[in-house]
Formats: sequence, C-alpha cells, structure tokens
Amino acid sequence: MKQAMILAAGLGTRLKPLTDTMPKALVPVGGVPLLDHNIRKLQSQGYGRFVINVHHFSQQIVDHVARQDYAPMVHISDETEHLLETGGALKKAAPLFDDETPILIHNVDILDNVDYDWFARQHEPDEDAVLLVSRRKTKRYLIFDNAMRLMGWTNVETGEVKSPYPWLRSLPSTAVEGQEGRFHLFAFSGIHSFSPRLFPLMERFPDRFSIIDFYLSVCHRSRIYGCIKDDLQVLDVGKLDALDKAEEFLSSFTI
Repeated sequence: MKQAMILAAGLGTRLKPLTDTMPKALVPVGGVPLLDHNIRKLQSQGYGRFVINVHHFSQQIVDHVARQDYAPMVHISDETEHLLETGGALKKAAPLFDDETPILIHNVDILDNVDYDWFARQHEPDEDAVLLVSRRKTKRYLIFDNAMRLMGWTNVETGEVKSPYPWLRSLPSTAVEGQEGRFHLFAFSGIHSFSPRLFPLMERFPDRFSIIDFYLSVCHRSRIYGCIKDDLQVLDVGKLDALDKAEEFLSSFTI
C-alpha cells in the first residue's frame, strides 16, 4: 500500500486573516478544504495510508479527519508543542509509517498536476529518495551530476554552495552554472519520495531541521536522485492571492 505524509502543521501566516480562525489545511478551495483535495487525489492514485502532522488549530484538523470516510487511513503526528520543520516532522512521524514502502512527502497548501502513480514508479527499489524537480527559473537550485544524483545546492544570487563534497563547496555558483556538461541545476518542487531506510541517518539530527539540509548532509553516502517533470504545474495556495486562481487551476490542468 502506497503511503504519504501531508505536511499540515504550518501557521499559515500568509493566509491571514483566514488562518486566524482555522488551520491552512482546512482553507477551502471550491468549497473543499485543501487537505481533502490532496487526500482525495492521492487516494485516486493508489495511496491508502496517510500521516498528517498538526500544530496550528490542530484539534480542528483532528475533528475534520474523524468525520471523513478516509479517517481509517489517517494517522496524526502531533506537533502541538513545537513546530519541527520538514525534516523534524518526518523524523517524529517515523513510527507511524510502514517500514517497507517509500513515503511521498507533500505540502497541504500545494496543488499540482503530478500523476502520483507515475511518480511512485520513478522511485527504484535501490534508491533512497527521489526529488521531483523542474527547469523553473529561481534563485536556489539543487545540483545533480549526469546520472541525476544529488550533489549539492546553490543560491545563484548570493553565490553560496552547499555540498558534502569539499571540492564542490569550493566552487562559486557561477562555476557550477558554467559546467553544464558536469553539473545540472534544477528547481525543487517540494515534492519527494523518501525511503524509510533513511530514518536511522536522522538519529543524529536535532528535533527540528529541514529535509533539504538532511539530504545535503547524506547525499554522498545515500542514493538520492532527481526526477525531472518538464510540464510541472504547481500552485502554492499558501498565499491569499493564489486562492482566487486555485479553482481555475484545478479545473484546467491535466495529468
């Protein structure tokens, strides 16, 4: 059974004043909460186990899930006391997952045109994580080698490079950009598939940390790859102005 983690613990500050009285997971698009949009889509593509982390107005999410027909498929990871960021959230939720199946990680305030049955098939059995990427223009990129194995991260505006490889860290981002035959820069979508095999490597990390910082610290000894989707469409509904576009987005994209 395919499994997913829906990251729903954020404060939703960009959606104020709506999130003064509700969590962003329950902000409606076309009369349907964002959480339901994501779970229903994943259900339709073969996912049957969900972990949802909660913090802001956490009881509202718990109560909402309890009223849904998908409730038996859901486990709640309670972050009411402290927000743990993307990596810390996954580490805390580790006991709630099946140990044998990759975990799809998805933000509750993201709508997209990804076929998640297809994406699950891109995660080969010997791979530890697969990161969905595109050629979108941005300031921050993940760095991959010719086999699309993760090598590092760069901010092309500041010139910063992060990598477990000292020789790569010593290069300015302009040099990384200029070696297209050796390195490939792609924008991360925030969507990824994580093998439970990686959980033991998280033990040395604090309670709160970023999943990208984790990947960058272990990519030299773990098999972490990028998966390119050139026609990727992603709408961040974590902003008020995006809510007006969300209904049209949902009705227009094709998978």
